[in-house]
Amino acid sequence: MPVTVLLVDDEPLVRAGLRAVLEAQPDIEVVGEAADGAAVIPLVRQLRPDVVAMDVRMPLMDGIEATRAVLRTVDAPPRILVVTTFEDDEFVYEALRAGADGFLLKRARPAEIVHAVRLVAEGESLLFPASVRRLAARYGDGGRAARAPLSEAGLTEREAEVLRLMARGLSNAEIAARLVVGTETVKSHVSAVLAKLGARDRTQAVIAAYESGFVAPG
Repeated sequence: MPVTVLLVDDEPLVRAGLRAVLEAQPDIEVVGEAADGAAVIPLVRQLRPDVVAMDVRMPLMDGIEATRAVLRTVDAPPRILVVTTFEDDEFVYEALRAGADGFLLKRARPAEIVHAVRLVAEGESLLFPASVRRLAARYGDGGRAARAPLSEAGLTEREAEVLRLMARGLSNAEIAARLVVGTETVKSHVSAVLAKLGARDRTQAVIAAYESGFVAPG
């Protein structure tokens, strides 16, 4: 079965470009388009896409509010990939905090776009550690007061180590190599970290790690 994608962007040329790139792949199908976040929920319910490629800035409902609405109201929601012009945009950070699974730059090369869609469709998070660190350093203080210290989450020493490596952007395989354990062991640790933090995915866990001060963003 192909990965199904819904494109949400108020610029027709951007949607056309993304469609052309994605539909050139035999394993990806664009099932719909929308020009504003306000149209996302009915389309998601109708089309049941695997991934929503969502512009972060739109006139009626931006990608942040649309992301929150989808995750709050849709059963088994799709993965959400925020599409942005500027990687250091506060809107990007707020979208990640809202539950987006990663972000994609509009200037990305076709191969990068395809890789991003495939990655999030598989349940992974698309993180760029340097960018996330910069975003957390610039915009993360607003959420820090609301975050309980991670010491209260009851992470084991190994789980804490895995979270630090996640925050550096390492994949499960890279973490396994670093810790000299099996990939399945790492997956178990990651699942435990997400459960204890109440995080939807790796992105949310990393944001929590930065905002709680567990990992220094600088």
